[in-house]
Amino acid sequence: MNFAFTEEQDELRSTIRAFMEAKSSEEAVREQMETEAGFDGDVWSQMAEQMGLQGLHIPEEYGGSGFGYVELGIVLEEMGRALLCAPFFSSVVLAANALIHSGDDAAKAAHLPGIAAGTTIATLAFTEPSGRWDESGITMEATASGDGHTLTGTKSYVLDGHTADLIIVAARTAAGVSLFAVNGDASGLERTALATMDQTRKQARLEFSSTPATLIGADGGGWQVLETVLDLAAVGLAAEQVGGAQFVLDMAVQYAKDRVQFGRPIGSFQAIKHKCADMLLEVESAKSAAYYGLWCASEMNDELPSVASLAKAYCSEAYFHATAENIQIHGGIGFTWEHPAHLYFKRAKSSELLFGDPTYHREVLAQRIGI
Repeated sequence: MNFAFTEEQDELRSTIRAFMEAKSSEEAVREQMETEAGFDGDVWSQMAEQMGLQGLHIPEEYGGSGFGYVELGIVLEEMGRALLCAPFFSSVVLAANALIHSGDDAAKAAHLPGIAAGTTIATLAFTEPSGRWDESGITMEATASGDGHTLTGTKSYVLDGHTADLIIVAARTAAGVSLFAVNGDASGLERTALATMDQTRKQARLEFSSTPATLIGADGGGWQVLETVLDLAAVGLAAEQVGGAQFVLDMAVQYAKDRVQFGRPIGSFQAIKHKCADMLLEVESAKSAAYYGLWCASEMNDELPSVASLAKAYCSEAYFHATAENIQIHGGIGFTWEHPAHLYFKRAKSSELLFGDPTYHREVLAQRIGI
């Protein structure tokens, strides 16, 4: 077991960081968060065609590069650092993983090449207005209809749901929770973009009314797939949170060096030193949790379920605390709309709640390790 990154992985990080700095500057982020789609189509195409990011961890037989989860985590970390506005998490981490782990070769062949090429924007719709992240929260019913099924009900908080070409929906049949593929332009589907605190990550409410759908994988086997996908998503989000946390730590330390008060840099004051030291400790600990989660995800070992919840809980709190302290260290300027501190604060808060908050994941962790 080696937790040091290889030379190739470090090179991947450098390449992604350079791309993100060029394409996801603060100006670009502010521009995209004001649009309805929430991302730049040209940059999305460049990510696929020039960088191969959408297909990074998709198997080669389906048009991807076949890299592991550690490499995907590095990409997510750099995206979190730059607050990239793009449907990457929904398409690659949620939808592609659902297809990869579905065991349905026909569905993989039908949808994964489009996701890898960047021509298909996809997402996973499983959360309902109740806001529950567990199996009991899925109540939407799927009814057999001819050769396929129809879906009726509402899904909420769907990442990039208003722009997705492919929606993988969790619904119940007589056999239990199952997964279905629905086209973004399917009949009986009404999509509404939601007003969100974090404008850099778009969410939508999807209302289904006898909407045609195609079963993915085994009838009644959907929750087993979803459990794995949500663990992988928790680890991916933890990596993204670590990227953002490191960036705001760097931002706070640089400001503490530059800002002079009473004739000396504010970083020389003990209160500021303590804040920066506490942030550093939490960010480094969060990295350890996230990287261990990525290794478990790459190996798909027995530790993944417990480590995923541990990483999600710890990284959520570390990121949110870092963004709050960053605002405090910046003082008055940190509270203004013009300063980027609030963008990271809002992303940290929304990420903390996404897929379950730290309290939820600590409870899940306790159950998984038998406490």
